[in-house]
Amino acid sequence: MEVKIMEREQNQDATDKKKSVVYKTDNLNLWYGKDQALKNIDLDIYENEVTAIIGPSGCGKSTYIKTLNRMVELIPIVKTSGKILYRGKNIFEKSYGVEELRTQVGMVFQKPNPFPKSIYDNVAYGPRIHGIKDKKILDEIVETSLKGAAIWDEVKDRLKENAYGLSGGQQQRLCIARCLAIEPDVILMDEPTSALDPISTIKVEELVQELKMNYSIIIVTHNMQQAARISDRTAFFLNGEVVEYDKTNKLFSNPSDKRTEDYITGRFG
Repeated sequence: MEVKIMEREQNQDATDKKKSVVYKTDNLNLWYGKDQALKNIDLDIYENEVTAIIGPSGCGKSTYIKTLNRMVELIPIVKTSGKILYRGKNIFEKSYGVEELRTQVGMVFQKPNPFPKSIYDNVAYGPRIHGIKDKKILDEIVETSLKGAAIWDEVKDRLKENAYGLSGGQQQRLCIARCLAIEPDVILMDEPTSALDPISTIKVEELVQELKMNYSIIIVTHNMQQAARISDRTAFFLNGEVVEYDKTNKLFSNPSDKRTEDYITGRFG
């Protein structure tokens, strides 16, 4: 039995070596003024996987993913050191265009944030910003994106209606469609189901599983059951550090650090 387990692990390790690394975080540190929020973060994020970031409030989860698209730099007092390589290029280099990065790396926030526009105009917003004016092309992008976000059938007859008329779960899937419309490479999700009811949460989780066929997804979640259900790998953050990072099934069934075990069993956090 042990031999079979070892063989399976060796086969999995060999498979991992063949996978592309989308993001390589190398000794990343981040400060808000004098307060250090991230400490010596080293993480490899793999292509076409769902990577979950878990940990108690204030541990640096959201800060980390907002660093991946440099959104955290919108706060003037932020300082960073170290490297984040996206597809082999350091995103902190001056020559790296922030707008180019954010086109490749889309983001879905904790609370649905549709624009005060029609359903159609929400999805078409990004392509229009990038210079697409042809209505036929926009129509195709809107339909494809809404289908990709598993909401097309629910809204196809009401595309001209204001997005605020949708339910919370529908608004969140619309925001995912808006993200897909710019054809990103990576999708960052910051607790995307925390404001949703259980049925809407299940729909978004199912959608995430489908999307990883074409996208690399990094999701921050407080819900450990959710991380266990939908992610391939999980990183446990604590006090701005990565305590443990491993395959999700291993981290939840056999964590190597007692702090991880204490957190996932509810002893703290």
